[in-house]
Amino acid sequence: MVLLSGAARAQPTLLVFGDSLSAGYGIRQEDAWPSLLARRLEAQGYPYAVVNASISGETSGGGAARLGPALARFKPSIVIIELGANDGLRGLPIAQLRSNLAAMIKSCRGAGAQVLLIGMQLPPNYGADYTRAFAAVYSELARSQKAALLPFLFEAIAADRDAFQADGLHPTAAAQPRLADSVWRALAILLKKT
Repeated sequence: MVLLSGAARAQPTLLVFGDSLSAGYGIRQEDAWPSLLARRLEAQGYPYAVVNASISGETSGGGAARLGPALARFKPSIVIIELGANDGLRGLPIAQLRSNLAAMIKSCRGAGAQVLLIGMQLPPNYGADYTRAFAAVYSELARSQKAALLPFLFEAIAADRDAFQADGLHPTAAAQPRLADSVWRALAILLKKT
């Protein structure tokens, strides 16, 4: 877990809880969107300590298993959940993804934190039924759990092949500001300016 800004005990905490797309896979940590978000919060006067607890390769099941200790340790006011891409790439059951994310949102709420859920979409080679059901999980959960939602992390870069590293999955450092902008717009309703 990486403290990106602030003194965690002196400020409310924003916890980023995701996979390699938030952990900054293949780029410097300071160039990843959570770091850019932390700098923007500070520059605009939002008093949040930002902790990035994202782990490359994480599934929703792994995230659900380790969320409780992170909530107890950091006592966040806001949690950004960006998980599910690895579930989809492994073809794990949609019901399992839905159940894990729902449990995480409920845990966050039980700990007094607001939630921003960040969705993902899969390439079409996983089949139309699976990809459609996968994408729908995020909007369904945001609606039923009353969580803020960014429907698709890559909404601003999906059509730009140059925005991705050679693996075609992970965004480049140059693309991170666009991801941070998308997250910022979705996060705005949860922020409390002091």
